[in-house]
Amino acid sequence: MEILPVFENKKDYLSLLLLADEDEGMVEKYLSRGDMYVLLDPEPVAEIVVTDEGEGVFEIKNLAVAPERQGRGYGRRLIEFVAETYRDRAELLLVGTGDSPLTVPFYRRCGFSEHHRIPNFFTDNYPHPIYEAGVLLTDMVVLARKP
Repeated sequence: MEILPVFENKKDYLSLLLLADEDEGMVEKYLSRGDMYVLLDPEPVAEIVVTDEGEGVFEIKNLAVAPERQGRGYGRRLIEFVAETYRDRAELLLVGTGDSPLTVPFYRRCGFSEHHRIPNFFTDNYPHPIYEAGVLLTDMVVLARKP
């Protein structure tokens, strides 16, 4: 298992990126300004994109694991990699997600706790309803942890 930075051709991993954010236009808004890392085992099985939001705040904008590889610790490994990589520069790591029974508990297990919510984020920013695990996503839940 190896984690490598991606400096060019980030859209080569679009199939992974779209697992976490199904709107390519939304992905494009942060992909060029974000640091991207890909986990290889031995082929690319997961990715993470992190942006510098200023004043010591870094945000995980996208984290995805190939469906057939989920549940094997790859997502947690990428979060811990980011925490370690940004430890000297970050005061706080944020991640925004839908209020889903799949993603919120995962981030809580990784040491995140609820920081705030952005009301109607998904209904205001996506052209169609988004469901995850049968739940209609409306508000964005922003979770935080120390690196």
